[in-house]
Amino acid sequence: MDRALGLVEYLKVPSGMIAADKMVKTADIKVIHAATVCPGKYIVLFKGSLSSVKSAIEAGTKAFEENVIDSFLLGNPTDQIYGAISGSNEVDIKGAIGIVESYSVASIIESADTAAKTSDVKLVEVRLARGMCGKSFFIIIGELAAVDMAIENSKKILKDKGMFLDSGIIPNPDKGFIDNLY
Repeated sequence: MDRALGLVEYLKVPSGMIAADKMVKTADIKVIHAATVCPGKYIVLFKGSLSSVKSAIEAGTKAFEENVIDSFLLGNPTDQIYGAISGSNEVDIKGAIGIVESYSVASIIESADTAAKTSDVKLVEVRLARGMCGKSFFIIIGELAAVDMAIENSKKILKDKGMFLDSGIIPNPDKGFIDNLY
């Protein structure tokens, strides 16, 4: 059962590509997304069984320790995370919009998963360092109190990792703003 999700974020592209190949050859995982992201980092996002994802992360981080920026292992990620990463979640924005920004790709996925699991919110987007100089963010929607709780829970994760950058809430956003949100 493919219920675990893992990611390793590398400082250098060649190291990331070589490590991705090593991870796939070491463990029974399925790569969801492997790409160069700003500013010339490389990320490998994959899923599989908990033991396979753990083995892949160990293989991918051990081989290139000096080039690993961040990594994570989520044993049971929210189903919303996949659509938010690919930008395919359908959204009807009512209530409030919450935005959280971090310094790393791995930490933003972890904190977005926490936000979605600890409060009644919907993940709209998880932006993985595209056009952001290596930073990442997520957007959530829901009732104001739920969005506030989700952001506080996700900020704790990011602050504990030293990756928190900024956050904000827009209560009752203007329709013109929503139409141009992403």
